Amino acid sequence: MYAVATSTINNKASHRPHNIKKPTKWILTGLGIATALCGCTTARFTQTSTPVEISKFMGKWYVITGRTTYLEQGAHNAVEIYTWNKDKERIDIDFTYRKDSFEGKQKSLPQKAWIVDSVTNAHWKVQPFWPLKFDYLILAVDAEYTWTAIGVPGGKYLWIMARTPTLAPEKMDEILRQLNAIHYPVDKLVPVPQRW
Repeated sequence: MYAVATSTINNKASHRPHNIKKPTKWILTGLGIATALCGCTTARFTQTSTPVEISKFMGKWYVITGRTTYLEQGAHNAVEIYTWNKDKERIDIDFTYRKDSFEGKQKSLPQKAWIVDSVTNAHWKVQPFWPLKFDYLILAVDAEYTWTAIGVPGGKYLWIMARTPTLAPEKMDEILRQLNAIHYPVDKLVPVPQRW
């Protein structure tokens, strides 16, 4: 899942869009994500998975398919790695992918997350950079923690991830049935190419 970073704006950058310096583009991109994730609809989806064992959820997840942000278009070998930060009582996230092809430039985007619902551990707040924080809902996870489905309250985005780079068709069907059962939208999914 995509996040962005910011840095100081170059005050001498031209006002023309194609001349905007890269730091400014990152800031504008971040604001675009904030608008997309936080204001896409007035409906609020709140149902999440049964209690999640954080220790089992940590580790590497391959992004298999999803209805992702426009910034993730062209991502290949997309992976999320979750690490519990005991000292700061949070989850450190590293999202990596290759841009536009398997040989494309490697991107690494660190994020931070805090557990909001300590009863289920399935509602987090994810921060790509200060001060923005986005809702992250663990919609479903199987008993063996081999796959998971992540959504947002507005229902606009969906990420289906697994511990392996591929999922069997019957397993994907099972995931979609579970999401349908809780009335989370499952249309317009785009597979994420994985080759290792």
